[in-house]
Amino acid sequence: MRVFRVGSRDSALAMVQTEWVAAELGRNGRQLFEILSMKTLGDQVLNVSLDKVGGKGLFVKELETALLDGSVDMAVHSLKDVPTELPEGLTIGAVTHREDPRDALVTPVARPAVDSLDDLPQGARVGTSSLRRVAQIKKYRPDLEVLPVRGNVGTRLRKLDEGQFDVLVMAAAGLARLGLKERISTILPTSISLPAVGQGALGIEVRTEDTDILEAIRPLHDPDTYAATLAERALLRRLEGGCHVPIGALGCLDEGPEGGVLVLEGMVAEPDGSLLIRGSRRGKPEEAEAMGVSLAEELLARGAADILARLGGPDRRGWDAPARPMSQL
Repeated sequence: MRVFRVGSRDSALAMVQTEWVAAELGRNGRQLFEILSMKTLGDQVLNVSLDKVGGKGLFVKELETALLDGSVDMAVHSLKDVPTELPEGLTIGAVTHREDPRDALVTPVARPAVDSLDDLPQGARVGTSSLRRVAQIKKYRPDLEVLPVRGNVGTRLRKLDEGQFDVLVMAAAGLARLGLKERISTILPTSISLPAVGQGALGIEVRTEDTDILEAIRPLHDPDTYAATLAERALLRRLEGGCHVPIGALGCLDEGPEGGVLVLEGMVAEPDGSLLIRGSRRGKPEEAEAMGVSLAEELLARGAADILARLGGPDRRGWDAPARPMSQL
C-alpha cells in the first residue's frame, strides 16, 4: 500500500484543510496519507503587509519546491494563494467543493454584532491587510479608518478582542473551517466586496506525470467549483495583477431552465477606492476561461490598464521559476 505524503503550511487553518483532504481521500482504506507541514515565506514575514513582501507565491513556493524535489506527493493550498501560472511539471489536479467565498465582518466578543458596514460609526477602525478589501471598503465608506492586521486567524481575533480594531474583515470560509462561524457578525454582500480569486476553494497541486496521485485525488474534484475558479483565474492571469493591485472576482453557477449558466463578476480598483471598475459575464461553464479573458479585456479597456501600469505591472509569481498555466482537468 502506497503512503502518500501531503504537504501543508503549518498554520492552524492550513492544517485543518489538509487534514480534511487526507481524511476524505483515506475513506476507501486503499491509501495512507502522511501530512508534512512547513513554513512558507508568507508565514514568516508578519510585520509588513503582503503587498510589500512580494508576489503571489508567498504561501506556496516552499510547498512547490517540495513537490518538485519529491519530498511530498501533493500539496493542499487555499486556491486564492496559488499563482495563476505554475512551475513546469506541476498541475492543480483537483479543486474541492467551495465553502462560502464571501468576506465577513467580525466584531469583538465584548461588543454587539453589526448587521452591515452601514452600522459602523464614522471613523471606525477596520482591520484587514488585503488591498482588495481596503479598496472596496473605502469605496463604500470613505470615512472608515482601514488599518493593516497580519498574523494567523487566532492572532487577528486576539488583536480585535483586545480593542485594536472595531471590526475585522475576514474570509467566511476560513472561519467556518476552523469552527469559528459564530464569530461572524455578518456576511458582506458581493455588491460591496467581491472576494479574492479562488477564495473558499482548495486546490490540490501534484506533479503532472504522477498518474497514481491524480487518480487518488479525483473523488474530491468538484467540476462546478473548477469552472467558476477557472474563469476567475483566467481573468487574473490576463490582468497580470499581483498583490500590489486590488482585484476581485467571483464565478457562480446559476441553474437555469436549459442547464447551468456561469456568471462571472470582476473588479479592479485604485488602492484608495477612488476608482473602481467592475463588470460581469454570463456563459456556459465550458466557456469559463474565455469568459475570464473577455471580462479582463473589458476592464482593461475601461481604465484598469492605467491602474495596473501605474501600480507596477505583472507580478504573478514573486519568485524565479519556470511557469505554465493552470491546466484543464
